Amino acid sequence: MIMKKTILASLLLALTVSLSTAAGDEWMTDFEAAKQKAAAENKDLLVNFTGSDWCSWCIKLVDEVFKHDAFKKGVADNFVLVELDFPQDKSKLDESTQKQNEMLQEKYSIQGFPTILLLDDQGRPYAQTGYQAGGPEKYLAHLDKLLAIKTKRDEALMAAEKLEGPAKAKSLVEALKLLPEGQLNHYSKITQQIAALDPSDESGFVAGQKLKEAADTLNKEYMTAVRSGKNDEAIAMVDKFIADFQITGEKKQSMLGMKMNPLLASQQFDQAAELLDEIVALAPESQIGKFASNFMPKLEKMKQDAAAPRVNPPHGQPGHIHNE
Repeated sequence: MIMKKTILASLLLALTVSLSTAAGDEWMTDFEAAKQKAAAENKDLLVNFTGSDWCSWCIKLVDEVFKHDAFKKGVADNFVLVELDFPQDKSKLDESTQKQNEMLQEKYSIQGFPTILLLDDQGRPYAQTGYQAGGPEKYLAHLDKLLAIKTKRDEALMAAEKLEGPAKAKSLVEALKLLPEGQLNHYSKITQQIAALDPSDESGFVAGQKLKEAADTLNKEYMTAVRSGKNDEAIAMVDKFIADFQITGEKKQSMLGMKMNPLLASQQFDQAAELLDEIVALAPESQIGKFASNFMPKLEKMKQDAAAPRVNPPHGQPGHIHNE
């Protein structure tokens, strides 16, 4: 009997250790279980995408905010806490948790750490944030502002239900504008409804979504080409995108800026100088326009350095470049 109790106690201890997180035992690591808990308790999810043993800002957020009782008590009525960790030491997580976290990182398009997502109990994001200085009280005030976004979202969706046709579609579009960038795929039922209600796309929403999807595809294909040294192919991709979607103004400046790296990588300095002139001409006072203008002297220096003859050093001496 004593042996059975000892084994049971050991198993419970192991379970407790496996469920503990960098932020504390209040944080769940099973996402689906957390969703169920949130639904049962009429709460939302506060999800922390973190790198617990390498990300300095993640560690600061835990130490300055998440570990404090004031934070834990302050979020208790509104949120179920979820930690999705991506440690360098993989032994901290079992294989199934690692796979779950990687899947959720892709699903929610997480690009950096820490990323804090606020989700409703269906798993739909309505706000996104990260590290905030000032301790638990200030962070709680920040979360209250983010919670207000959900209230506005829900009010806008309810108001849309009283409308019909394109007017309803436009109202739904306004509701979606409240949400974090890049998270509309979690509102697919609403986006499909918008397309059906507004077949002529008076709101411009469908065209905007197509543009974003095409831009995402371009970014992936562009990076693949650049990493493979296919610089001319990368440049052609950008030019085609600008022509196909008739990109203008500061958006065109941003797109043209993508051509600079492949031009420099292939030492096409004259073409790069022409590109800078084109970027500046579009909007000289924009941030990108000013950056392009300031970059011109650096580009000229890069061109001169590349053209300078290399002199073979005496045997055993390091090489150097003479500027003629």
